[in-house]
Amino acid sequence: MVSGPSGAGKSTLIRQALAAVPGLAYSVSATTRRPRKGEVDGHDYLFLSREEFERWIEEGRFLEWAEYSGNLYGTPAEKVEEFLREGRSVILEIELRGARMVREKRPDAKMIFVRAPSLEETRKRLVGRATEDSEALERRMTTALSEVAARDEFDYEVVNAGREQAREDMLNTILGIVGGEADAERA
Repeated sequence: MVSGPSGAGKSTLIRQALAAVPGLAYSVSATTRRPRKGEVDGHDYLFLSREEFERWIEEGRFLEWAEYSGNLYGTPAEKVEEFLREGRSVILEIELRGARMVREKRPDAKMIFVRAPSLEETRKRLVGRATEDSEALERRMTTALSEVAARDEFDYEVVNAGREQAREDMLNTILGIVGGEADAERA
């Protein structure tokens, strides 16, 4: 599981790991938030209406789910189980509450916390995205404070202070968990 505040660079680091570690699978999360520019339904997220998401909750279709900054996010259990049956390691990109829920169900799961080097840098990255209004930005910053306070619950931490070092740290962490060697040509 990879978790951490918005703007920490989780998605970028995960994409790099998927390109470098053969056989690693990514679990596409479901969400009720609107797609950002360039995001593709079924690839970046499964974009669901709130009603559809709530129906999935009632049907028990999520490994975990949580509300984050006014939107619902969840990990569809069926695809994760399919990857595991295939013998693949699976990356989940989830928020803190969801990571805690998965840890209860799967105590063998490893948790990686990704963060920017400071809260000031987190704010700068979120502002730079230009995807949030000021109210949403403040909600994300409040959430970031509580997430950083919980980082000791995680097995590993990657501080994303610079692209290359963060990429190397993430790859080394994942390879230490799943074993194997990164494909330097694809990385």
